[in-house]
Order: sequence, then structure tokens, then C-alpha cells
Amino acid sequence: MMATGPTGAEGEKVVPLGPGDLEAVVALERAMFPAPWTREQYAYGLAHGVLALCGITSGGRLLAYCSWYRVVDEAEIVNIAVSPGNRRCGLGRRLLRSVLQSAVKKGINQVFLEVRESNLAAVNLYASLGFRQTGRRRKYYPDTGEDALTMALALDPRAFATDIE
Repeated sequence: MMATGPTGAEGEKVVPLGPGDLEAVVALERAMFPAPWTREQYAYGLAHGVLALCGITSGGRLLAYCSWYRVVDEAEIVNIAVSPGNRRCGLGRRLLRSVLQSAVKKGINQVFLEVRESNLAAVNLYASLGFRQTGRRRKYYPDTGEDALTMALALDPRAFATDIE
């Protein structure tokens, strides 16, 4: 893992992630999601330049990560996960703000995502950063049949132009 980037509490750093970090990403992915992405899926996306990964590390340990796609001037947040022992500490907000800052720097104007309707902590986090619900995908999640809420954010460069650290 790269050891550069903004430092937060107790040596936590926001860092770009790459192929050498996939074991840690996939381990966290498996711990968090009922239908996790595979190492091969991540490797393919990274190798073809269609997927970006960033994370928060501390002492060489991955605490949280976010994966996202960029298509021209739009982005889609694929997954954001915070390890169970590090939740409710602001890492998800910090990581997502960092991703949005990166998106602004890359000329992205709009960011989209899907979230489980029952994941109120995530829905509230996204709403607090300016995401608005744009729709619903009925029975989207195959493990439960739960609906996904679709959300979008029109990026205002002024809101995400400066580092939060």
C-alpha cells in the first residue's frame, strides 16, 4: 500500500489502491457484502483503467475502501466499505469526500450510486454530502430481494475543491 496522502487520526491515511492491495480489498469486501466482487473482477477493472480504488490505511492495515467508475464526466460509486471495528468514526465520510475531491479534479460533474433502502447510515451519509434520491430499483439485491435507492450528486467544484484534512 502506498504511504502517501492526507493523514488523519492515529496515522490513518487516504491512499490510492492498486493491484498490490487487492488481497486486503477482497478480504474486506467478503466481510461486508453478501455478493462480493472477486479479485479477478477488481484486477480486470484496474488493468483496463475503468475502475479506481482508494482506501484509508493505518499501520499498513486497510480500514476502509471505495471503488468507483469514471465515464467521461460522470462517476459511479460501486462500493464503499468500512471494517466493522472502525465504523461510526467518520472514515466513510472522509473517504467519500476524498473520492469526490478526486472526481472534481478529474472534471467529473455528476456522481451516481445505488444503496440498500435499509442501509440508513449510508443513505444519511450520502444525503449529508448532497446526494439526492433519483429513483428505486425494485428487488435489486438478489440475497434479500430488497430495493435499491438510486442517488445522484451534481458536483459543485467549490464544495469539494479543498482537502478536508
